[in-house]
Amino acid sequence: MNKHIVRNAIGAAVFAVLCLGAAQAQTAAFQNIKQIDAGVLNVGYVDAGPANGPVVILQHGWPYDIHSYVEVVPRLTQAGYRVVVPYLRGYGTTRFLDKNAVRNGEPAALAEDVVALMDALKIDKAILAGYDWGARSADIVAALWPERVKGLVSVSGYLIGSQDSGKQPLPPAAELQWWYQFYFATERGRVGYEKNRHDFAKLIWQTASPQWHVDDRTFDRSAAALENPDHAAITVHNYRWRLGLAQGEAKYAPLEARLAQFPAITVPTITLEGDANGAPHPEPAAYAKRFTGKYKHELIKGGVGHNLPQEAPGAFADAVIAVDHL
Repeated sequence: MNKHIVRNAIGAAVFAVLCLGAAQAQTAAFQNIKQIDAGVLNVGYVDAGPANGPVVILQHGWPYDIHSYVEVVPRLTQAGYRVVVPYLRGYGTTRFLDKNAVRNGEPAALAEDVVALMDALKIDKAILAGYDWGARSADIVAALWPERVKGLVSVSGYLIGSQDSGKQPLPPAAELQWWYQFYFATERGRVGYEKNRHDFAKLIWQTASPQWHVDDRTFDRSAAALENPDHAAITVHNYRWRLGLAQGEAKYAPLEARLAQFPAITVPTITLEGDANGAPHPEPAAYAKRFTGKYKHELIKGGVGHNLPQEAPGAFADAVIAVDHL
C-alpha cells in the first residue's frame, strides 16, 4: 500500500478518536449537572475543564438553555479554560432557596445571580459571555462590577436598559417584533405561556433564527429546561417589568438606578451579531460608544440567527479566546 495512503489513514483514525473523545467529554459535562447554593438560589451548572484554568462563565438566553453551549464548551476546555455554564433562575435544576421568594425576572436580579455564583464558587474574576438575557446580565456585571470581569463577549452588544426607556414607544415595525412582550402583559398571555411554553419556545426559535433548521431532538433537549416550576412566572415578570407593569424588589432598586444612567463598559469587549438574527436587536453603531475599553465588533455570516453560540460555536469560542488577549 502507498505510504502516503497509510499515513493519511492513520491521521484520519487519530482525528476520529480525538473527536470521539471530545464528544464523550462534552456529553459527560452536560449530563453531570452540579448544584450549589449561591445568593437566593440553588444553581444547577456545568463545570468543565481544568480546575486551575482561567474561568469563563457562559450564560444562556430566553427561551433556550445551557445546551446553547454544548459545542462551545469543549473548544474552550481544550484551550485550557475552566468553563461554567449555569441554568438561569427559572430554568433546569436551578431553584429558589426560599419557597416564598419573589419570582423576580428584573435584569439587576439576574445579574446579581452571576456575582453570587462567582462568590459561591470562589471565582474572583472571569470572562463573561452570553446572548439574549445572558448577554444583558453579562453587560450589567461588566458595568457595575468591572473588577470581577476579565473580558466580555456580548451578542447584540449593549443591552442595558431601564423601566423608563422601556416605556418609550418604538416605530410600528419595531413594536411588531416585540409582540410577545405585549402578550405577556395580559392575563391571557400569562396563562397561555404557562400552558404552551413548549410550542411558544419553538415559535421563538424559528422566528429568531429563520435560517437555522433545528431537529426535534435538539429542541426538546433544551425545552426540557423550561419545565422548571418558576419559569413562566419569571419570564412574565421580566417582560412586565420592562414595560413598567410590574414592580421589582426594593433591594435591587439602587442597582437599577445606576443602570438607568446607561453606564459605560470599560472591560475588554467583543460584540457579535449574526447576519440572520430575526429577534429584536440594536444596530452595532448605536451601542459602540458604550464600550470605552478595548473593543471590537464582529458580524458572523452564514445565516446565523439569534442563538449565535449554538449556531456558530466556533466563532463564539474564538471570540471568547480573542477577548482574553484583546
